[in-house]
Amino acid sequence: MRFSECFGNTLREDPSDADTVSARLLLRSGCIRPLAAGIFSFLPLGFRVKTRIEKILREEMESIGGQELLMPVVHPAELWKRTGRWQRIGAEMGRFQDRAGRDLVLAMTHEEVVAALAASEIRSYRDLPRLIFHLQTKWRDDPRPRAGLIRVREFTMLDSYSLDATPEGMETQYRAHAEAYRRIFRRCGLPITAVDSDAGMMGGKAAQEYMYLTPIGEDTLLICPACDYRANRQAARFRKPAAALEDPKPVERVATPGVTSIENLASFLHLPPARMAKAVFHMATVMEGDERRERFVFSVIRGDMDVNETKLANAAGALELRPARDEEIRATGAVPGYASPIGVRGALVITDDSIATSPNLVAGANQEGFHLRNVNSGRDFAADLVADIAAAGEGDACPLCAAPMTIRRGVEAGNIFQLGTRYSEPMGCRYLDREGQAQPVWMGSYGIGVGRLMACIAEEHHDANGLVWPITVAPYDVALVGLGCGAESDETYDALQSAGIDVFYDDRNERAGVMFTDADLMGFPIRLTVSARSLQQGGVEYKRRDLSEKRIVPRERLVEEVRKEMDTLRAALSGPVPDEKP
Repeated sequence: MRFSECFGNTLREDPSDADTVSARLLLRSGCIRPLAAGIFSFLPLGFRVKTRIEKILREEMESIGGQELLMPVVHPAELWKRTGRWQRIGAEMGRFQDRAGRDLVLAMTHEEVVAALAASEIRSYRDLPRLIFHLQTKWRDDPRPRAGLIRVREFTMLDSYSLDATPEGMETQYRAHAEAYRRIFRRCGLPITAVDSDAGMMGGKAAQEYMYLTPIGEDTLLICPACDYRANRQAARFRKPAAALEDPKPVERVATPGVTSIENLASFLHLPPARMAKAVFHMATVMEGDERRERFVFSVIRGDMDVNETKLANAAGALELRPARDEEIRATGAVPGYASPIGVRGALVITDDSIATSPNLVAGANQEGFHLRNVNSGRDFAADLVADIAAAGEGDACPLCAAPMTIRRGVEAGNIFQLGTRYSEPMGCRYLDREGQAQPVWMGSYGIGVGRLMACIAEEHHDANGLVWPITVAPYDVALVGLGCGAESDETYDALQSAGIDVFYDDRNERAGVMFTDADLMGFPIRLTVSARSLQQGGVEYKRRDLSEKRIVPRERLVEEVRKEMDTLRAALSGPVPDEKP
């Protein structure tokens, strides 16, 4: 490609609305352009990066037996209604109607379509296992797109789906994907940490996320430096400090005028927060048949902990949670600032499992200015549900080894889910086993966002001058800069191309500084310069993008040297996958 013919320009200044390094550099280097909030065009350079990433994805999926197909981006709503996700997913889903008034969906993911497709193609156990995948456009109407390609509304995604006769087969394919993902990220030059995660809207048995650790990440991760425990905070567990063992004592009413917070109450009564029963109030959106409705959720947790809303929503079977308003709290008989589950009505009471093992707690009296001492779960009130609803935090004890955990931020670059029969059952996706009995197909779902992966690579591989693309995903392997030596530069360009080397040839009539600046900004792994000075010195100036040193390579050895360097750069991104270390 000649720069003079390339569609798209580099930008000299950072775009004012670009809030991350990757967004700034992908825009400035001419890789992407915004069309609307969370919607981007990939210009030729960016499209080549995207295409190279997709090539890696295809190769690794095929290496574990994947067969590529292509499924539609527009789905009949009936499929999503059969699995319940039409009703459960809110405004994030793109809904519309065709001219006949039929409900349609813009694909967020393809579990329903895969299950329907498999129901038509899978007949018996002889048709299993199978692994299918595609690279397709997705739409999620995110209310807060940000960070360039990291959080968007329209995106390309690799999603693969495993189909098995047994849960053991599903787990085997799940593990195969875990290894394939590690190879994918290694080949892309991206360090990744796998963490346990919440299954979210996907549902199913188990899930892991592949996190790129970075301060710009929106996910909070709990990582144990002493063992292998790593989890998204949404699903993270920890060892809760044990309460002192005591016999239950009689309830005592105590005046606490104006004391409405756990901190003030602990100070007022000269007790640690762990001796308090903290009340937290939410309105939960739940499904009742095919209808959504709100239900009051009264959660109780020890005062030295906080409620994890994801865990709470899962325990309550809630699609969404919002904080309850004062009038909604009072309608249950509770009093804000002085609340306890004692005597409340019309509420789903969920207590953290720490409450059941913590005797003689201080709780609200549901009367302004009063609390109760020596409240005991099971004796003084009954929980509708006891569950782990506590949020893990910095320094909390690892659930495996009890070492203090640390918090890191991360961007989710990929995920894997064991779906089980969550989709196959409602979609009638069954097979006949060896005895001729109909059984549900066991499914797994696996995804990597291509644009987000591209942005994470840009976050990881850059310097003060611009992008530093790994050789495996760079738009071109070589930048060739021609400085006033047209014939010699053209000959060099032709020789490299004839050798099968991808070259971006800057043939513009520009100052050397401008051409070097653009080459560095675009991040090509190798830069070659043909100039009167280099020719006088015996050849072509040779420089690797990630190194400062330059040298002169004779023109007759140039192709050999470039190929050798490319092999070296590729070798650094291949071989055994190293152990993940956060």
